Amino acid sequence: MNKEELMESARNTKKAAYAPYSKFPVGAALLLKDGNVINGVNVENVSFGATNCAERTAIFTAITKGYTKGDFQAIAVAGDTMDFLPPCSICRQVLSEFCLPDMPVYLTNEKKEILELSLRDLLPYAFKNLDM
Repeated sequence: MNKEELMESARNTKKAAYAPYSKFPVGAALLLKDGNVINGVNVENVSFGATNCAERTAIFTAITKGYTKGDFQAIAVAGDTMDFLPPCSICRQVLSEFCLPDMPVYLTNEKKEILELSLRDLLPYAFKNLDM
C-alpha cells in the first residue's frame, strides 16, 4: 500500500470519529508489516482527560489483535486543518514504544498534501526505557 492509499484510509476513517465537544474529527491508518491496515479515530469524553486520540486507538486495537512491537510499518494521520496535523505528544510517545525510529509518519492538510516524516523526526529525544 502506498502513502496516498494509506492516507485515504485515514481520511475516510475520520468520518467515524466521536468528537461532539471539539468538532475536530481525526482519523489514523496504521499499516502493519503483514499488509493489514488498522484504523482509529479520536473518541472524546466530556472529561477531556478521558479522550483517546486516533493514533492511540489504532495502535491499541492492533495490540488487541495480537500485533506486537515492531509489527508497525507506517501511520497516516488525517484531520481538517490548514497545516499538517501531527500526533500529540502522548501519541508520539506511544508510537515510540511500539515502532522503529525510521518508521514513516504521513501527515496531511486540507489541501490533501502529504508530508512524510520519520518517527525520529517527530520525536528526536524519545523516552526509550526506564534504565536511564
